[in-house]
Amino acid sequence: MKFDYSNPYTSTRIPVFARNVVSTSHPLAAQAGLRILQQGGNAVDAAIATAAVMTLVEPVSNGLGSDAFCILWDGEKLHGLNASGSSPAAWTPEYFQRKYGNDARTPPQRGIDSITVPGAVRAWSELSEHFGKLGFEDLMAPAIEIAERGYLMPPVVQQKWAAATPLLRNQPGFAEAFLPWGRAPEVGELFRFPSAARALKSIGETKGESFYSGEIAEAMEKFSTAHGGALKVRDLSTWRPEWVAPIAQDYHGYSVHEMPPNGQGIAALIALGILQNFDLASMPVDSVASQHLQIEAMKLAFADTYRFVSDPSSMEVSAEQMLDASYLASRAKLIDVKKAQDFKAGNPVKGGTIYLTAADESGMMVSFIQSNFMGFGSGCVEPTFGISLQNRGHGFSLDPKSPNVVEPRKRPFHTIIPAFLMKDGQPVMSFGVMGGNMQPQGHMQTLVRMIDHGQNPQAACDAPRWRFNHGMEINAEGSMNPAVVQGLQSMGHKVEVINDSYQDFGAGQFIWRAGDPSVEGYVAASDSRRDGLAAGY
Repeated sequence: MKFDYSNPYTSTRIPVFARNVVSTSHPLAAQAGLRILQQGGNAVDAAIATAAVMTLVEPVSNGLGSDAFCILWDGEKLHGLNASGSSPAAWTPEYFQRKYGNDARTPPQRGIDSITVPGAVRAWSELSEHFGKLGFEDLMAPAIEIAERGYLMPPVVQQKWAAATPLLRNQPGFAEAFLPWGRAPEVGELFRFPSAARALKSIGETKGESFYSGEIAEAMEKFSTAHGGALKVRDLSTWRPEWVAPIAQDYHGYSVHEMPPNGQGIAALIALGILQNFDLASMPVDSVASQHLQIEAMKLAFADTYRFVSDPSSMEVSAEQMLDASYLASRAKLIDVKKAQDFKAGNPVKGGTIYLTAADESGMMVSFIQSNFMGFGSGCVEPTFGISLQNRGHGFSLDPKSPNVVEPRKRPFHTIIPAFLMKDGQPVMSFGVMGGNMQPQGHMQTLVRMIDHGQNPQAACDAPRWRFNHGMEINAEGSMNPAVVQGLQSMGHKVEVINDSYQDFGAGQFIWRAGDPSVEGYVAASDSRRDGLAAGY
């Protein structure tokens, strides 16, 4: 029987209640995490195993050549890990202008010259070394099995796979890895990735070192050189992730934590800091007035984020200055409650994918995200080990006046952002929403629903979303009430209704602590916009 995998009916998911939980956008990955927990691993072990499987089952969004960020609660303290890779030593504005002309404004969007050092594998090994319980090789076992035996292609991933194929089929290694029959796999077809299994075995045996200074690193340099790229073993071997303190913003009795720049998480904090100055709880949850205020706050947040955020070493202002309460209050005063506006950056100086989350009954909670950036990243795949390489280099500028100008061994502006919610110094929720610049917008919209209106995590996840693009333009999800869309348009918002939810409106995973994890456990949600699952026991 050849089924029609489109579903004409509204499907409702219910929250998952358990003492040990993994939530991500593919069921096999969530189940791999549970398998590790049942073997005696903790939430960090489960997150690593889940992340490894995600590189196989959702390669449109991430791969072994991804970057990563993590926020975790170890039972006593919140930690942040920035595993976004830096640029090759050879990269300068002149490097790109020589190759692509003086009119080039950024590194290319795809191809060999969009690749920076991939950070995800070293994120896994760092997390395992500092917080894991099981052996690192054990954590790779579920992914190795899936890479060798294969898995049946799910609908949402297949849709994006097919859409990316015409754009990337001629990139080095792409067709060999991802077009096994000369085309994208169909829904329900078996996809195997034996070269990635080879890489995962090597990564497991060496605790990731082969990826950065051994056989995989050497293969990546050879591949890059053969296709005119600049990535070298030395770029890989000298790079290290950075342990950092998350930044925070109070919001109506809670504390929202994001990773500090070079990521865009600060945009969510700015928007929430601006909304602190309004009483959203008094407005109906899906009202035009509430949505308008959130949109305007997000516009203000992005105006500052895109102007000031880069690698911290070259930022003109600090995160603390951008989150100053008096500055955010002054920005809130710019909002007209009856009219949409196009905001510019302010002056905060006084006279910023796949997401997964795991939590265990000891109280450890992990908020983890890894990404190839755009669909399949650079499109380049090292063939010996199946390393699908990200295209984060496109996030640099070639403008020497930009704080985000490309330089040797510098981190670009990043979009992927894990998040964490605290209250009175105690953990409440690990969460994230995937999808480019939708991520801080999704963080803000879902938090407003949960904190101000008491919606449960699954309901807040399933609710219709909007997405700000630029200027006065926003997209609205097809499920949004037409009266709300019309009301926003009457205020001057240029609203386009879009039905493709996968990338346009993000996809979230949420684990809310319901009480003592050893007694009561957690409430978990997984976004219906992807092929995901919240699984627990």
